Amino acid sequence: MALHKGADTSSGAETEGEREVRRLSLNPFYGEANPVSGMTSAPPTHRLPAGPLPPMTAYQLVHDELMLDGNSRLNLATFVTTWMEPQAGVLMNECRDKNMIDKDEYPRTAELERRCVAMLADLWNAPDPSAAVGCSTTGSSEACMLAGLALKRRWAQRNADRYPATAKPNLIMGVNVQVCWEKFCNFWEVEARLVPMEGERFHLDPRAAAELCDENTIGVVAVLGSTFDGSYEPVAELCAELDALRERTGLDVPVHVDGASGAMVAPFVDEDLVWDFRLPRVSSINTSGHKFGLVYPGVGWALWRSAEELPEELVFRVNYLGGDMPTFALNFSRPGAQVVAQYYTFLRLGKDGFRAVQQTTRDVATGLARKFAAYDEFRLLTKGDQLPVFAVTTAPGVTNFDVFDVSRRLREHGWLVPAYTFPANREDLSVLRVVCRNGFSADLAELLMEDLDRLMPDLRRQERPLVKDVAAATAFHH
Repeated sequence: MALHKGADTSSGAETEGEREVRRLSLNPFYGEANPVSGMTSAPPTHRLPAGPLPPMTAYQLVHDELMLDGNSRLNLATFVTTWMEPQAGVLMNECRDKNMIDKDEYPRTAELERRCVAMLADLWNAPDPSAAVGCSTTGSSEACMLAGLALKRRWAQRNADRYPATAKPNLIMGVNVQVCWEKFCNFWEVEARLVPMEGERFHLDPRAAAELCDENTIGVVAVLGSTFDGSYEPVAELCAELDALRERTGLDVPVHVDGASGAMVAPFVDEDLVWDFRLPRVSSINTSGHKFGLVYPGVGWALWRSAEELPEELVFRVNYLGGDMPTFALNFSRPGAQVVAQYYTFLRLGKDGFRAVQQTTRDVATGLARKFAAYDEFRLLTKGDQLPVFAVTTAPGVTNFDVFDVSRRLREHGWLVPAYTFPANREDLSVLRVVCRNGFSADLAELLMEDLDRLMPDLRRQERPLVKDVAAATAFHH
């Protein structure tokens, strides 16, 4: 949720010049019939207008302002789906007025959600897919919150004699985790124990994670597809280290896999990689349906190996709109459109279709990474061969420009390519990150490289990077 302050309009004072600007803010053609009827001033922007506008006028005002947003299809920063088939859009439009929480009123929408959970349980190799439990969410951030809550509550049950009097729970994770995990620890009073980056290791080290565990550890988070560089964390190695920890100390620490992106990539193009419920220590998994699940923003999924991993006390049973309804989510009312679109996508593609889509995005990513590597001025950190995502930095000895200059110049051509610094202990490293999603084709990748070719001579002629304050230059959002 954005945090904005409203403009101060308490004085109501407006200069003659400001009034003139307001008068000229509306195109006379925006009038419904007579181009000059009542078109004397645009409505105020920080308080409700005194009266209504014709619908087309209101639409055009908002539409024109939104033209200044970036083009989502050219946004190589976001992991979120920016293209779906028209048929999916029609289904979403038909379901946007259905409240997901009204399961008694919309039983078929509820059934599609249940089917999606069952399909994911099977895809992620739950021992008994029919016994796995899960739910849809507004995204992977909410799903992570729910998984964290389940970990904390299970730990609290095991330590009822010490918590909350003397024991403070902690959660182990790499410093590269998505910010939602920091929020979880802040909101629910859990100590975040972060494993820093070291050298060319940009994600969690299994042994270091195990060494941070103690009797107050509620779990360890493994990220299948780091947002910083697209790499998978070694989930199986982490579980092996925790198995050894249990043998040495008796500590039995569960693992949650944050598969926001990778849980919808690895099952199709890395089938031999063992990261999911095949590992007995993995108790829960989340993913973003709106990332590599190929659905427009607004849907995520959280699944638990069995009902034992999700304490019953966290599940609310609400007598609402005529039915006894179990619910476990932070949000209550939300549209059913995205869940319906997720089921449509599962039905539309199947395993073979998902495999084709994800392999194509990986091929585009690895091909584009090779083209960046062909420049003497760049050095690849990752190659796009896990998530279809790669990170690149400037080569040693390049001092006349940096990745922030490249990001800024590409933006002039409409490309949104984030530049940012890595966290502890690699704050010295600044990178560009490119996310290749479905809809970012090889043709678009060629156009990106053509624009990069055109701007490189100017960058080479620079004497030094143009922005000295790296913090001000950083443009990175997970």
